[in-house]
Amino acid sequence: MKPTMDRRQFLNQTVAWAALAGVATPGTLLADGPAPKAESKLFRISLAEWSLHKALFAKQMDHMDFPRVAKLDFGIHGIELVNQFFKDKAQDRKYLAAFKQRANDLNVRCLLIMIDGEGALGDPDAKKRTQAVENHYRWVEAAQFLGCHSIRVNAETNSAGSFEEQQKRAADGLRRLSEFAGKRGLNVIVENHGHLSSNGAWLAGVMREVGLPNCGTLPDFGNFNISPTEVYDRYRGVQEMMPYAKAVSAKSNDFDELGNESHTDYRRMMRVVLEAGYRGWVGIEYEGDKLSENEGILHTKWLLEQIQSEFASQYA
Repeated sequence: MKPTMDRRQFLNQTVAWAALAGVATPGTLLADGPAPKAESKLFRISLAEWSLHKALFAKQMDHMDFPRVAKLDFGIHGIELVNQFFKDKAQDRKYLAAFKQRANDLNVRCLLIMIDGEGALGDPDAKKRTQAVENHYRWVEAAQFLGCHSIRVNAETNSAGSFEEQQKRAADGLRRLSEFAGKRGLNVIVENHGHLSSNGAWLAGVMREVGLPNCGTLPDFGNFNISPTEVYDRYRGVQEMMPYAKAVSAKSNDFDELGNESHTDYRRMMRVVLEAGYRGWVGIEYEGDKLSENEGILHTKWLLEQIQSEFASQYA
C-alpha cells in the first residue's frame, strides 16, 4: 500500500513542484500571488467574514480590519459582512463611512451583509413577524450605504405549522422585506440555514410564492441539516436553489491529502452552479477546526482557482 503523506508533507511537496511549474498552490495564494486566468469569465471569489469568526470573537481581529485582511492576506477583492461583528453600528453612519472608505481605498467591494438575530421572518405570530421585517430595515439601509447588492436573511418560521403553512408565512415576511429593499435597489437573499430552509424544494417554493425579482437565494454547500436526524442531499438542494441564486457560499471544513474538500465534491458542486448559468461571486466560508482560519481560507481559494482553470474551456 502506498504510504499516505501528512498534510504538511503534501503541501511542502506541492509547493516545491509548483515553484518549478509556475502555478498557484494553497501556500502561495497571497495578495501578490498569481490570479486565475478564468476568474472574470466563470466566477469571482469573495470572502465571507464568518471564515474569520474565531479571530473576531477572540478580539484578535476587528471588523474594521476585514477589508485589509481580505485584500492583503488573501488577495480577495469582494467581501461578505456578518452583522454580528458590528451589531450596534447599523445606523452609525460615521462608522459605516469609515469602513466603506477603508474598503474603497483597497479596491475591495462590499457585496452583502449576512443578517442574524433580528427575528423570524416567518413567525406564526403576525405581530412578531412584522417586527422581524422591520428589524431588518436598518440593515437594508446600511447595505445600501456600503454599496452592497444584497442582504442575506434567514427564512425562520419557528417550525410551527405544516410544510405549506410555514412556506406561506416565510413568503409573507420575505415579500414585505423585499418590497422595502427593492425601493432601495437591494436584493433580499435567503441561505439554507437549518430546519425547512435546508430543504431545497421548500425554499424554492418560498421563492415562487414571493414572486419578486429581488428576492432570491444564497445556496450554501454545507448547510443541509434539517434536523439532528434528517440531512437533505446537498447537490440536489443547491440545484433546486440555483434558479433564484444571487450569491453562492462555498462552505469548507476540511481537506484531504490532495487538497480537495472532504465533505463536498467541489467539482461536482461547481458544475451544478455553472450549469445553472450562474457567473457571479462565490464566497469562501471556512468553518473547519483542523486548519487555522487563514490556512482554511487559502486552501479553499486554491481549490476554487483550480476548478476555474479546469472548467475554463467548458463553461467559457
